[in-house]
Amino acid sequence: MDNRTNTIAGWVLGACGVALGLGIVGNMVYHTGAPEKAGYPIEGAEAEGGAGAAEVPIATLLASADPAKGADVFKKCTACHTITQGGANGIGPNLYATLGEGIAEGKGGFAFSDALKSHGGKWGFDEMNAWLTSPRKFASGTKMTFAGLGNAQDRANVIAYLNQQGSNLPLPAAPAAGAPAAAAGKAEAKAAGNTTAASTEPAKAATPAPGAPAAKTH
Repeated sequence: MDNRTNTIAGWVLGACGVALGLGIVGNMVYHTGAPEKAGYPIEGAEAEGGAGAAEVPIATLLASADPAKGADVFKKCTACHTITQGGANGIGPNLYATLGEGIAEGKGGFAFSDALKSHGGKWGFDEMNAWLTSPRKFASGTKMTFAGLGNAQDRANVIAYLNQQGSNLPLPAAPAAGAPAAAAGKAEAKAAGNTTAASTEPAKAATPAPGAPAAKTH
């Protein structure tokens, strides 16, 4: 009887030891500590410059915009808009000669939303850039359902293309080639000249005050 009891006790202790060992190994394999960084990285979350990125002024982008590329991007708009002279309005208005025109004006009597009518002003480059970025932010309550173009260069290219279609407003001029470098070179040369003059100018001896004893030399 004693041997049987000892055997059962041995089995129980052995089972406990095995369970304890498995628990230790499990903790080693499946680490449950807090992650070093909360959340998971999402590919493309920082696209279009990301939060806080400085936006390049549209005038700068327009100086080198490509209307041909803008025509390709504009294909997204052709489901709702025509852009040929005398073209019919569709879901959206015909866009021929839009830049420079009053906002929500003309277009053969197209029924613009009250939100766009109340905006006022004209379609300049800045206004068109803001509209293409987010129509709903530009005119809250607009009937325009397009979410907008997130890429600033795409917007510049489209604006350049629109400007060719009966508008022809003067586009911003591109900066002269080498102008920034030339200015920097002049500044560096001036700084170098000042440094050289300071280093080569002989030290001037102090003039003693009248009646003061001459300085002793060794």
